Amino acid sequence: MESPQKWRFRHERILLQDASGKRRRASGAPASGAAPGTSPAAADAAVWATSWARSSAAARSNPFEGPRPSGPPRVGPMAENVRLRDPEPGDLGWIVQRHGALYAAEYGWNSDFEGLVARIVADFAQDHDPYLERVWIAELDGRPVGSVMCVREDGAPGTARLRLLLVDQEGRGRGIGTLLVDTVVAFARSVGYRELVLWTNDVLTDARELYLKAGFTLIAERPHRSYGVSLTGQDWRLPLQEGSPR
Repeated sequence: MESPQKWRFRHERILLQDASGKRRRASGAPASGAAPGTSPAAADAAVWATSWARSSAAARSNPFEGPRPSGPPRVGPMAENVRLRDPEPGDLGWIVQRHGALYAAEYGWNSDFEGLVARIVADFAQDHDPYLERVWIAELDGRPVGSVMCVREDGAPGTARLRLLLVDQEGRGRGIGTLLVDTVVAFARSVGYRELVLWTNDVLTDARELYLKAGFTLIAERPHRSYGVSLTGQDWRLPLQEGSPR
């Protein structure tokens, strides 16, 4: 059995880009930070994701083989005064700033966490596949109030990772967290991923409720000390296709 120190390192490793230009990925930030809620628009996530998959990748049976669709996926669904969209200039910086400020205020996490989020966001900006990896910004009345990311899992073809789920105080209680999670699940399924995984911490109870509601299962947890506090990290998993091992 691996030690808590090795387990934490596995979740917080930073693979620096080598001289050959190999893909770099920072990992270890919890996927969560949203408040639970319900919204009629949550069901729209599956509709738009399925529609996009049919229109842009219907001929492709496996997203990891063959030609890619000719254009980027459509922007996400509209929900009352909430809109999901692709990030615009400044939005990636907003994700870093809001994670740092919110987690410091609500959980007492230090700047180590903000630095980790900054590396994750920078890695995505520098190197990602727009047809298999995406970031969504939740916008309320023209202002960003939430975010989430779906990226490929390094070393695990067919596995996607949900990351950097956040709903700011202003956006809570409106079902935005549910909408963001459902959108990632629908997108990952529509492009052919076999499973969706995430890592979070037990103190983020509202986000855990979202994951349970979406069908995720807790598969492992270990205590660790990060960001200046003692935490219990958790791995969650959601099979996306029939026959995927549980």
